[in-house]
Amino acid sequence: MKRIDGRAKDALRPVEIIPNVNRFAEGSCLIKCGDTQVYITASVEFRTPPHVPDNEGWVTAEYSMLPRANRERSRRDVSKLKLSGRSAEIQRLIGRSLRAAVDLKKLPGIQITVDCDVLQGDGGTRTASITGGFVALALACRWLKREGEIREDPIVNSVAAVSAGIVENALLLDLRYEEDSSAMVDLNCVMTGTGELIEVQGTGEGRPFRVEEEQKLVRLCARGIGELTALQQKALAEAER
Repeated sequence: MKRIDGRAKDALRPVEIIPNVNRFAEGSCLIKCGDTQVYITASVEFRTPPHVPDNEGWVTAEYSMLPRANRERSRRDVSKLKLSGRSAEIQRLIGRSLRAAVDLKKLPGIQITVDCDVLQGDGGTRTASITGGFVALALACRWLKREGEIREDPIVNSVAAVSAGIVENALLLDLRYEEDSSAMVDLNCVMTGTGELIEVQGTGEGRPFRVEEEQKLVRLCARGIGELTALQQKALAEAER
C-alpha cells in the first residue's frame, strides 16, 4: 500500500525535539512528530507522595490535550471536574515509562512532575509525550546536579516510544491519525535506548493478530526507537550549548 504522506512503511514521520522552551521549568522541550506537537515541562519539587520511601524520589506525569488540538474542540478536563479516562490512562503510562529511566534512590526526597500538553494531535500523542518527556526529565536531573541538590545523575537509560500497526494488511511504523483510525491492529511500544522493552500495548481493532505479527511490529518499533534515541541525544547535546 502507498502511505498518505509518501513515507516508506518502516519510516518515522519527520521528528524535531527543541529543548529549553520554557525559561522557568527545570527541564522542558517541544517535540514535533509530523503534525503532532507536544509541549513538555519537567518541574522539581522537594517533597514526595506518602507512599514513597524516605530514601527515594518519584517521577510522575500529567497529560492533557488543548481544546483545539484535534479536528473539533474538546472540553477541558477541568470544565468536567474530572480527568477523562483516556487522559488518566495515558498519564499513568507516561509516568511508568519515565520511572524506568531513573534510579529513584538517587533522587531522595525529590519529585519530578512531567507535564505533557498536546498542542496539536495527529496520532501518536502518547508516544511523543514519552519520547519528549524523557528529554525534559533528563534536563531537570541535570539541573538538580548542577545546583548541588543531588550528587549523581539518576538517569540510568534513555526511554522512547513509537506506534506501529497493520493497515490493509501492511505493517506500518509511526501511524498518523488517518492510518491509526483505520488500522486493523494498533500497537504502542516503549523501550529503553539499549533495546529493552518497558511496555507494549497491542489491540486487534479490525481483526485478531498472531504472535508472529506482534513480534514483527515490535521489531519495527525497535528500529524507530533507535532513531528517536539518537534524536533525544542530539537535543540534550544542543541544550548544553
